[in-house]
Amino acid sequence: MGYDIQSELKLSIKSVPESQRDIIVQLMQFYLYDFTAYLRIDVTENGTFPAYPDLYQYWTSGEQKLPFLIWRQDVPVGFALVDRMSSNREADYYMAEFFVLRPYRHNGVGTWAAHELFGRFAGRWKVTQMSTNRPAQSFWRKVIGSYTDSRRV
Repeated sequence: MGYDIQSELKLSIKSVPESQRDIIVQLMQFYLYDFTAYLRIDVTENGTFPAYPDLYQYWTSGEQKLPFLIWRQDVPVGFALVDRMSSNREADYYMAEFFVLRPYRHNGVGTWAAHELFGRFAGRWKVTQMSTNRPAQSFWRKVIGSYTDSRRV
């Protein structure tokens, strides 16, 4: 029997109600910090990174924008922001943002979460990365490759 990361680490991925929006706001600070390796993002006068543009739309746009938290037991360890692309001919869903806290990387948490979302929302996905973010490019190549290879007949 193979290793089941979901059971072993007690992982789940859940839609985020507006009452938990601040969890994503807090995790977004770590996400933006990581991005300072690739973009110039200055902190504000109170020592935080600027607010993510239009984050509130993930709770006001009906089913067009879908926020998710990645949990390990009862601890949030990452998030995903997914956009439905109803008028787009090239994709049905767009992985707008995807983040796993550093202590939970390189052990399958991100791969599991991405595969879980791909499975929940069957269709064509668009996933992009910055050209300078080599770790993200490598991660998504592996994730998409393993997801599609495991589903070929």
